[in-house]
Amino acid sequence: MSIKSGYVSIIGKPNAGKSTLLNALLGQKLSITTYKPQTTRKKITGILSEDDYQIVFLDTPGILKPKYLLQEKMLDAVKSSVRDADIIIYLADAGEVDQSKPNSEDVFLSYITPGTEQIRIGVINKADISSPEAVDFLLNALKEKNLFDEVLVISALNGFNVNQLKELLISKLPEHPKYFPDEIVSDENERFFVSEIIREKILELYKEEIPYSTEVIIEEFTEREGRKDLIQAMIYVERNSQKGILIGKGGAAIKQLGEHARHDIEEFLDRPVYLELRVKVREDWRSNEQYLKSFGYSDNADSSEDN
Repeated sequence: MSIKSGYVSIIGKPNAGKSTLLNALLGQKLSITTYKPQTTRKKITGILSEDDYQIVFLDTPGILKPKYLLQEKMLDAVKSSVRDADIIIYLADAGEVDQSKPNSEDVFLSYITPGTEQIRIGVINKADISSPEAVDFLLNALKEKNLFDEVLVISALNGFNVNQLKELLISKLPEHPKYFPDEIVSDENERFFVSEIIREKILELYKEEIPYSTEVIIEEFTEREGRKDLIQAMIYVERNSQKGILIGKGGAAIKQLGEHARHDIEEFLDRPVYLELRVKVREDWRSNEQYLKSFGYSDNADSSEDN
């Protein structure tokens, strides 16, 4: 039996539904999803394995004009993902169509290199909440670019055409041995996903700039026989005022955050945990190279000169 295997990069502008699509294709929650844009900061790997194929999905940060160093590194992750992929999914949001600007997607499409051997699939998302006119407009706009091998319409949230997209991906995969054992669903460890769950709850519970000014680092993760696992997380913010908001009056806000996060962490790990949250200020960390490196946004092949 021949085996098909390959890397599939999912790219697009913020809030297009990339993480929702990854979760739908995998059949389980791997990437955090909220109604707020710019939730994904790092390239996240999700792996779908069956007897005769394996798809290694790369969920990426949204494409945007960077305002600070962190966002520059997020775009490096997008470029790396595109470079590594056998298949590129460009996800467009039908709910954000401006029909007066037929070339509005061009700045995002510039991340796709024409003339390569990569398969390029244009996917129009949120068909369930968009007008037929908006969907048709975007469908024609993408087809006219002559950039894509296939273009189709889906709703990642309600599953419309998601299986059709999956079957299309399988048909386009190259013949290749599997990259990972079948039981592996991601190359990230539990610490990473626990930190992402905490960050997701920050995005859900706090407003305005607070969620975007935080970084979550797991400082201790200890499995304890006969006792709850111990997880100690440090939440970094940029200013003392943000620290005060995050903690709340009498610690009420951070207590609520801990309760929400612990519930989802226990569900994810399938075991009870004792979660400790602390907050520390690292002034302007999003524009500080040293802090970013310590938080895992280091320079490596992801930001090489051939991007």
